[in-house]
Amino acid sequence: MPSPLFADRPAPRFPEHDAVDALIDRTRRLRGDVDAVRRGSAVIGEDDPQLRWQRALCDLAVIHLDDLDEHLGQLRAGPPARSADGAAPEPDLPGPGAPAAPRPGSLVGRVGSAEWNLLTDEVSWSEELYRIFGREPGAGPLSLDELPSVLPPEDQPLLTAMVTDCLVDGKPIDGEFHVLRPDGRTRTLHMMGEPVLDSEGCTASMWAVLRDVSELRRGERTVGRTRDSVRRREHIVRTEHRMAVELQEAVLPPWPGSLRLPQQGPGALDVAAHYLPSESSSLIGGDWYDAMELPDGRTLLTVGDLTGHGIPATSAMAMMLGALRGMAVAGIDPGALMGHLNQLLESSIQPALGSALCCRFDRATGILSWAQAGHPAPLLFRGGTGRPLPPPDGVLLGAASGVTYEQEDVRLLPGDVLVLHTDGLTRRSDRSAGPEALLGLAPRFARTRTAQECVRTVVEEFGGTERLDDACVLIARIGA
Repeated sequence: MPSPLFADRPAPRFPEHDAVDALIDRTRRLRGDVDAVRRGSAVIGEDDPQLRWQRALCDLAVIHLDDLDEHLGQLRAGPPARSADGAAPEPDLPGPGAPAAPRPGSLVGRVGSAEWNLLTDEVSWSEELYRIFGREPGAGPLSLDELPSVLPPEDQPLLTAMVTDCLVDGKPIDGEFHVLRPDGRTRTLHMMGEPVLDSEGCTASMWAVLRDVSELRRGERTVGRTRDSVRRREHIVRTEHRMAVELQEAVLPPWPGSLRLPQQGPGALDVAAHYLPSESSSLIGGDWYDAMELPDGRTLLTVGDLTGHGIPATSAMAMMLGALRGMAVAGIDPGALMGHLNQLLESSIQPALGSALCCRFDRATGILSWAQAGHPAPLLFRGGTGRPLPPPDGVLLGAASGVTYEQEDVRLLPGDVLVLHTDGLTRRSDRSAGPEALLGLAPRFARTRTAQECVRTVVEEFGGTERLDDACVLIARIGA
């Protein structure tokens, strides 16, 4: 009894050639587009888990499209011609005009069929099935009793159960197992089959279609591994971002509003500050701001920025800010303090570059002593106009050894507004802004009464800006 689905059995009807040609053309164009995306993802981001996952998906899509192209090619060619006795021609001797042989490893060359006759013990295998099992046709097909012998021990119970369910209970077969070929290679096969009943409803034979899905499963495993890698990477990024934010929040002063320094007496500074994140929330950097009353009654004002992002930058920022506070409390002048910070950054385990600004204000004299290390100068607003203070010499922290940082003094008057900021505040993605944008706020600063109002003005102006980096701004208003 012929099986209802046998790989060598011709279909009764075939679609028109023009329709099949159109499908083949669309498939090949789509395959070219996917392959272009795959090549592009292979050129860049070799170490990026997300790009590796995208490339694996493209590889899997190319396998499917190549297989589809082979199927459509066979559909266009039609069934193989048969001789007068009904036998199919040898596949290695194609006639004139016959389609090209399937590419190595293609899906077309990886599908075979078999039928096991329970009444006569005959076994029929298609040509493809011999190639799948790596078995010479002269050795003959494997019987149902012999078939488990080419499976690894862990897969044999599965095959036995599927065959038993099919022959005894009439259940269809649908499962996968591995085959150990004579050449030592292991292939993954997907087997689908059904019992064939005789006129009395008894099982007379069993037919099955076996498909070599080794390449498909390998591609799926690659996609799964790269997808898991992306998920792990995203989890690590989220965890590091959370830790960086927590570290930053723990180090930066948690001011709810303005801060009066010192808290008692005339001429105190009204201080407020704000941290502005970059357009990408993942870029938590090493920006800092700080203000504190020193033991001698003077006030420390500082802002700075270290290169890098994430936990390395925020941990280095915490180290630098802690050292800066300690040296300021010890009475070290701003210029010398910058030199010590430079040595500290040079000797750190993770070398980095940084810019910093350190100011010390004496309310008794109104003198602001300050030094800078490759940092934007403070902006002084007085009488409705603003100007940057002439900067003393100072290179970036960590850029050179044995550097001397100069120090400048400037007298501040009651009502003056001093703005300290990191360069990410005014540096936008379109490069159209700069310190001039801050100086343009002078008329609005003149109308404010507190440092917090000045900070609010800055945030209104720059808070929605698409900055390339995060930024800090600290504003001090000199009291009467």
